[in-house]
Amino acid sequence: MDEMELTCICCPIGCGLRATLEAGQVVRVTGNTCPRGEAYARREAVSPMRTVTSSVAVEGGVRPVVPVKTVPDVPKDRIFPVMDAIRDLTVPAPVRAGDVLLRDVAGTGADVVATAGLDKAP
Repeated sequence: MDEMELTCICCPIGCGLRATLEAGQVVRVTGNTCPRGEAYARREAVSPMRTVTSSVAVEGGVRPVVPVKTVPDVPKDRIFPVMDAIRDLTVPAPVRAGDVLLRDVAGTGADVVATAGLDKAP
C-alpha cells in the first residue's frame, strides 16, 4: 500500500489529507472535514488536473495581451506543452470575454478562452 499526503485546495480550511492507494487506486481518504476534500484527494492522487492561466498576444489592440485560461482543466503533466502553445499564439483585436482563442490546446481536449475583452486600438 502507498500513501500520499495532500493539502486540500477546495476551501480556505486547507485540510491535511492522506490518500491510501492499492494498485494505483485510492482505497481510503482521511483528514477531510467535508465530502469535497475526499473527492479532491481521490482525483488528485490518480489524475491531477490544473487550470492554466496566462495571457495571449494581441495584434492591433488597446493593450498588447489579453488574459486567458484553459476550459476545462488540463492534466498536470501537460502544462508545459499547453504553455508552449499559448506562448506561440497571437490573435487579432477585438477579443471578447469567452472567445475561444485556441481549440484542443496541445491535444488535451481543453480550449484556451479569453477571460476579458480587449478592443481594437483607435
